[in-house]
Amino acid sequence: MPGIVEFPSVVHDALFAFGDMFKNDPERRHFAEYLTGLLVAERKTVSGINAEFAQTTDQSCLNRWLTEVEWDERELNRRRLEWLQGEPSTRYSEQGVIAIDNTLVGHDGKHIEEAGYYWDHADKRHLIAHDLLIANYVCTSDKHYPLEFRRFRKKEACEAALQELEARPGGLAAASVEERRRTVFKDHTELFKELVDWVVAEKIPGEFTFDCYFSSVENLNHIHARQRSYVGDLKFNRKIWFQGRELKASELAERIAPESRKLVEIGSKQQWYFTVTIRIPGVDHAVRIAILWDRKNGKEAVKMLVSNRTHWEITRILRTYRKRWTGTETFHRDGKQHLGMGDCQLRSGEGQTRHMYLVMLAHSLLVSQMQQGRACEWALEKLTTIGQACRAVLRETLGKTISWVIEQVTKESWSQERIKAHLAVA
Repeated sequence: MPGIVEFPSVVHDALFAFGDMFKNDPERRHFAEYLTGLLVAERKTVSGINAEFAQTTDQSCLNRWLTEVEWDERELNRRRLEWLQGEPSTRYSEQGVIAIDNTLVGHDGKHIEEAGYYWDHADKRHLIAHDLLIANYVCTSDKHYPLEFRRFRKKEACEAALQELEARPGGLAAASVEERRRTVFKDHTELFKELVDWVVAEKIPGEFTFDCYFSSVENLNHIHARQRSYVGDLKFNRKIWFQGRELKASELAERIAPESRKLVEIGSKQQWYFTVTIRIPGVDHAVRIAILWDRKNGKEAVKMLVSNRTHWEITRILRTYRKRWTGTETFHRDGKQHLGMGDCQLRSGEGQTRHMYLVMLAHSLLVSQMQQGRACEWALEKLTTIGQACRAVLRETLGKTISWVIEQVTKESWSQERIKAHLAVA
């Protein structure tokens, strides 16, 4: 929406809550501009966001604010999570769920730091992207928001970065901490464990859930060693110990007769299940697996879940696992479709990291306004989705521009040409 003359209400809220983190008014203005752009701009790049405003600085100033100006993006993230604890519907709880998953964030630029070619299983093609592992929190109110993320780097990229540093004067010893970090390869398992340890260190309560890609022996042992609960997806070809024999999980499912399956209903959905406590080779604790069928006499199971809480009832296992969709897939979708998660084309890894934390903040600002018992004052309606909230912010911003135009015409006697020139829409 070109011609923005005033920030929307949610951005004013952000300035009030986080503005003190920036040294001066120009920095705070860039902060507000970028958040506004993530919410309403058609093109959520630096130049696209800058072009939305009637009166602003050159886009290079916004670029430098993202890539060069000194401010602590991780402290901003910590403050965001602290701010969310002030609202009961977004507060941590022992019954909360921490969902961890990875997502590909596609880019157009070929020279973006830490981006690489990845196979997109959804689109069945290779694309240039960042591979992000994201920990998300699902509250008891069903509101959800991202907690923290890690960016995967391919091994060859780390090796190339190491060779480049060693060829420089002073070698690796003269490199900064951030430069040395880029030379260390960490696979998805290591990054997953980092996120688990971060959650534990921050004393964020709740149960972990994840899909079968992360249900490795190492990850299951790591979470259990931290004395935390988990529910994960289990691959059908996984080896298990049952009644003194090692067999595939799918072979166990085939042995379960229809009369041994029990009905479970959650909401309007019916499924049949069989659950048993077993051992998995390499896993240092007993686990409970739940095998699910769509029909009582179904030939093949549709899902297998694993949990370290062997005393949990099936309903608790299912409720925890179903938060995985709420916590990961919806944020990944909303971040990409509505908040410009993949639109940033800055080449520097620092700029991309800051962009991601600002997307997470923009999402949280909207989540805090959603599912209230009454219509949101600035939106004039009850907000239920991120897309609806973004459209409401756009309407509010457009309304402020229209009110400004009316005031300039009626009170200041501005001409049509002058108004167009001021709004940069001539």
